Amino acid sequence: MKSNNTLKPQDILILLKISTLGDQEWFQHTLSEDLNISQSEISECLSRSKYSGLIDASRKRVNILNLLEFIQFGIKYVFPQQPGPIVRGIATAHSAPPLDKEIQSDQHYVWPYARGNMRGQAIQPLYKTVPKVILNDKKLHEVLALVDAIRVGKVREQHLAMSLLKERLQHAQ
Repeated sequence: MKSNNTLKPQDILILLKISTLGDQEWFQHTLSEDLNISQSEISECLSRSKYSGLIDASRKRVNILNLLEFIQFGIKYVFPQQPGPIVRGIATAHSAPPLDKEIQSDQHYVWPYARGNMRGQAIQPLYKTVPKVILNDKKLHEVLALVDAIRVGKVREQHLAMSLLKERLQHAQ
């Protein structure tokens, strides 16, 4: 029986988390705890990511250029998102740092979360645990917000988000 090597949204979350760690050593169980994702799912993600060329053969180092290429040209098609109803949540896309300083808008985007501090149009996160896990992880929050700006933003927002994302991920390595 063949395994399914199709990427899942949580794979991008996991790869972005690893990327924000830079040279810091990490283990599957710490990723599992940090992201509230089971260790078996972390392992499956690393296998899918290796097959896709997004992580190296040792399954320890993210291929940043490949990941950035996928985010720039594919993420909005593979994991599309349309803004939903107005809800309470946590800022994302152009409503969150670092884009909130660059783009002024009356329209806010949020990940739905009852304990959030902003009201805006709902954007479903790449994975259900995102709103909770980013509360104590500013770097991860920023890169996920930039990815959401690429998923739902206009061309100007997408270009600015991609530029900032490249800066953050390439400097983390």
